[in-house]
Amino acid sequence: MPKKTIGLDPQLYDYLLSASLRESEILRQLRQETASHPEAIMQIAPEQGQFMALLVQLIGAKKTLEVGVFTGYSSLSVALALPEDGKIIALDVSEEYTAIARRYWQQAGVAQKIDLRLARALQSLDRLLADGEADSFDFAFIDADKENYDAYYERCLQLVRPGGLIAIDNVLRGGSVADPQVQNQSTQAIRALNEKLHHDQRVTISLVPIADGLTLALKRR
Repeated sequence: MPKKTIGLDPQLYDYLLSASLRESEILRQLRQETASHPEAIMQIAPEQGQFMALLVQLIGAKKTLEVGVFTGYSSLSVALALPEDGKIIALDVSEEYTAIARRYWQQAGVAQKIDLRLARALQSLDRLLADGEADSFDFAFIDADKENYDAYYERCLQLVRPGGLIAIDNVLRGGSVADPQVQNQSTQAIRALNEKLHHDQRVTISLVPIADGLTLALKRR
């Protein structure tokens, strides 16, 4: 998916960054290194990282969850915004990708805030629930394999506290969700989740057209 907000022409996008982005040097270095990675398309846009950092500060988050780490731009953005006693439980399956993330977490001085768990995300989420972690997270970010998004959402909805926030990435799929000719499994899974969220009375939602589309779901009290 695009690494910038869709629907903006290059000139306007450059203006958006120049007028808004306050990217730290360590985040810029991570973004530049990831840009040369074969799977660079998986990295979130910098304006999205800044937006999520603002969200966790707005809700006073201390305990957060991330489903899908890649090279760590989103987790680093959030970790830098958390208080000193803040914590991220970060879930991924790739030792290779997250080795880059670990290096930057260490350089940024936030490694102690991030608990990386390498296993299939559904297993890790179910373990958190089994360990009594329901209703204990302030914020959760979902950005992993799209076919399991619904399952990730349902687990995260149990894990975040009432009044907690879930952010779900790639919900516009580069515009393909609006194209009926696109019928691959990932896009169909996102369409189905978008429809479900539209009617899910357990949450208050807004689909924000930042980067590749980010749905915010606030768990109702």
